[in-house]
Amino acid sequence: MRTDAAARPHSSAQTSTRGQDSPWIVGRVTPPSARLRLICLPQAGGSAGSFAPWRLAPPSDVELATVELPGRGVRSAEPLPDTLEALADAVLDGVAAELRTPYAVFGHSFGALLAHRITVRAGERGLPSPRALFVSASRAPHIPVPARIADRDDEGLLRWLAGFGGFPPELRAYPAYLSYALRTVRRDLALTERYLTDGPVPVDCPVHILGGSDDPLVSADQLAHWRACAPAGHSLRQLPGGHDYLFTGAPAVLDVITAALR
Repeated sequence: MRTDAAARPHSSAQTSTRGQDSPWIVGRVTPPSARLRLICLPQAGGSAGSFAPWRLAPPSDVELATVELPGRGVRSAEPLPDTLEALADAVLDGVAAELRTPYAVFGHSFGALLAHRITVRAGERGLPSPRALFVSASRAPHIPVPARIADRDDEGLLRWLAGFGGFPPELRAYPAYLSYALRTVRRDLALTERYLTDGPVPVDCPVHILGGSDDPLVSADQLAHWRACAPAGHSLRQLPGGHDYLFTGAPAVLDVITAALR
């Protein structure tokens, strides 16, 4: 879980208001020479605002299209679907217009499973496939969760979050917001923990597997299981940092992503 903060885009890019009729993309950053769109899906409890650190140093030729899921951020009053499969279909319906130009999909933690499911469903629907799928800090969909977290009480959930730096202690001073944040995290974790495929489900694009070298939740061995979903090719890269490595080391992560897309 991360608190979301507004971030000012880098001077070489601009925050676009294109697609205001859709609630799904919030905080789009479009550089003048964009050649590809990166659709970004957040971690459990996260929102489009979670990618604020990426907006400080956006790629020079890749548009960032950060997804706002129901039940958080500006969509906090909207219900979250009951299953990850239903959520993936809802996202795909909502961002279908985004797929008319070359695109890739990035998902972090909970968002990685969602990104994979969206990629699979795009193929099943006959929609354009992404140029690449990026999965970050997550088990593969055919690997069971090692332990269920969503059923823990609030204190148990807080202790689990604090164990990998996912809980800013200062939030305890804001009990109303803390309750909202924990409720959002718990709902997302419940979807994740119930989601398990019968075996590896392949996608028809390269899969780039990323993780933090000091992540206490997802090891390199766990990341490696994603290879079974990648008959079109894969790469595996661990970068410095923990479970939130992609935010604490945003410039390096974006360099890896843009290099893979080239």
